[in-house]
Amino acid sequence: MSARTTTAARESRRWLYLLIAAAILTQGGLNLIRPVTTYKLVALGADSFLVGAVTAFYALVPLATAVWLGRMSDRIPNLRPMVALGAVVLAAGTAALALGSSFVVIAIGSAVLGLGHLLFTIAGQAEIARRSTPAEMDRGFGWFTAAFSVGQMIGPLIAGAILGSELVSTSARLHDVNVALWVGFAMTLAAAPLFVSRRDSKTRRSTTTQLGSRDSLTSGDTSESSETRDAASAQAPDNANAAPQAAPEKPTILRILRTRGVMSHMFASLALLGMLDILTAFLPLLGEEAGISPAAVGLLLALRGSASIVSRVLLPWLSAHFARSTLLLWSLYGAGFSLAIPPLLLAAFPPAQGGELTLLLSGLFMLTGGIFLGMGQPLTMTEISTSVPASWRGSALAVRLMGNRLGQVALPLLAGVFAAPLGPGAAIVMTSVFLVISGIEKQRRG
Repeated sequence: MSARTTTAARESRRWLYLLIAAAILTQGGLNLIRPVTTYKLVALGADSFLVGAVTAFYALVPLATAVWLGRMSDRIPNLRPMVALGAVVLAAGTAALALGSSFVVIAIGSAVLGLGHLLFTIAGQAEIARRSTPAEMDRGFGWFTAAFSVGQMIGPLIAGAILGSELVSTSARLHDVNVALWVGFAMTLAAAPLFVSRRDSKTRRSTTTQLGSRDSLTSGDTSESSETRDAASAQAPDNANAAPQAAPEKPTILRILRTRGVMSHMFASLALLGMLDILTAFLPLLGEEAGISPAAVGLLLALRGSASIVSRVLLPWLSAHFARSTLLLWSLYGAGFSLAIPPLLLAAFPPAQGGELTLLLSGLFMLTGGIFLGMGQPLTMTEISTSVPASWRGSALAVRLMGNRLGQVALPLLAGVFAAPLGPGAAIVMTSVFLVISGIEKQRRG
């Protein structure tokens, strides 16, 4: 390995370490903010449908901008400012949530929050794809995705610690809710200074060129929480799906969607990500109905996040021993069936009415469901990447993200419709059904 290549690799690793630290801060803050927002909405008098509507606003702006931002990330030579901007926009959205006292302001704050998350994720993962060889992508995307899961674990725990374990009226909890939101504001904003530029764009462009000369320059990933498994795909049994290295035509949304398997993988990705959103928004609502404290709800969400860390750490080993298509089926069926059980248990045997064992069993199923849910998103991103020509990947992943955001708008609205007459647990069960349907569709396709 030449000295220039070694220097480039070291610079890439330094950037990766900073990115991992920023991901833990931003995702920890985000996963503190989102369940706490549900508590604020309830304190202001929102019902299940309104909670679903505000949750949908989180993905509304990203839905309109995902493809454009994905393409822009391919053209920007220095992505560091874009990462920092994502953290600042996250903080701005959180401030609106903390200061807002009306449903309209909270919905706007939620939309800004979604845009900040999109900016951070697109820029961060695009830079990993840009700087890494195929073998290094396993490590880069694996660590980055694991950092997201760490944030998904610590955020709810911090929220639960602030809101406490006592069952009080929602209006009495409003002060603690706003304190928690300001803590989330501080966490997300703290990530921005990590990316104050210390090297000029010429150095970064040089690094990109060096890596590109080794055929490692790929288009940016624009998913919210995903791993590229290019190295593993060389060993995986379904390697036959790998795409040629050159695209005969310019990628368009229609051409990408017509590519064999892409629509199926997008539906799976949409269902998996939708479950994360529905759990985050509706589990606090279910907790209020079943008499579960915010601390206990935070623990349940943290168990889900911690389990996803485990599955994502083990994914390189799993993908070397099993076909990705098999692992994806496990993910869809395992998450679908496991995560449908806690809301049914909590509704039938509320802990507040003596069903203490219910909470323990719910935690075990959240842990199991988190393991399966964690490995699904990385797998769908890789499946889409290997279904299209290599030069289409940036655009294909942007289209995937657009599909995810469409699901993040539609599923919470639909979940709110189910939850209004049937209770918040019905929203989680409904999304579990989507996961199982996606698994059946994939199995029928062979």
